[in-house]
Amino acid sequence: MMIRRSRKALFAATILSLPVAFSPVFVTPAAAQWVVYDPTNYVQNVLSAARALEQINNQIQSLQNEAQMLINQARNLASLPYSSLQQLQQSVQRTQALLGQAQRIAFDVQQIDQAFQSQYGNISLSTSDQRLVSDARSRWQNTVGGLQDALRVQAGVVGNIDTNRAEMAALVGQSQGATGALQATQAGNQLLALQAQQLADLVAVVAANGRAQALVDAERAAAAEQGREQRRRFLTPGSGYQPGNARMFPNGN
Repeated sequence: MMIRRSRKALFAATILSLPVAFSPVFVTPAAAQWVVYDPTNYVQNVLSAARALEQINNQIQSLQNEAQMLINQARNLASLPYSSLQQLQQSVQRTQALLGQAQRIAFDVQQIDQAFQSQYGNISLSTSDQRLVSDARSRWQNTVGGLQDALRVQAGVVGNIDTNRAEMAALVGQSQGATGALQATQAGNQLLALQAQQLADLVAVVAANGRAQALVDAERAAAAEQGREQRRRFLTPGSGYQPGNARMFPNGN
């Protein structure tokens, strides 16, 4: 019994005499955290960041394209800051004024019909010689007036050439410097208007020349008819010579 107690005492003394290094160590949780490097996870994070950056760049590029598209649309809708309408209208008005100043027989259907019925129609057998001479002179004046009017219209059209040249140069310059489709279209339309004005001048010249030529031909036809009538009257036998008394001295001396 004494031996057992001594063994227990010896064991207890041995346990108590162990060094501190073999005693259990209690570590706080903060000291137990370690930084762990995972290559796979790092690569995935870098790829995700690259994709996000690429999406942002794509969005920025898309916004830039939309902004450029709006700018182009604004340019296409911009109006041409030049108009030749006033100059073209003035040229047309000058030509119209010359046509409206036609002498005697003007460009009027009713007036033409009346003139041809009275001056260029068939000559009546009862028309006096004085009336024949008067009608011939009136027809000559109509012809001369028509020729003068044709020359005046031609001079007016030639005067428009310099204005048309300046307008053509301005419109071509505007067309070449157009910033959008609308400006180019408007410049092209004004060039077409200029061509229409030039065609109107050409029509005016043709009309004036045609009027003058028609008056010349009408005068010739009327003169031929009047010549036949005068020849007929000249060749028609008269009453002949009728004898009568003649007095040499009215006072009877």
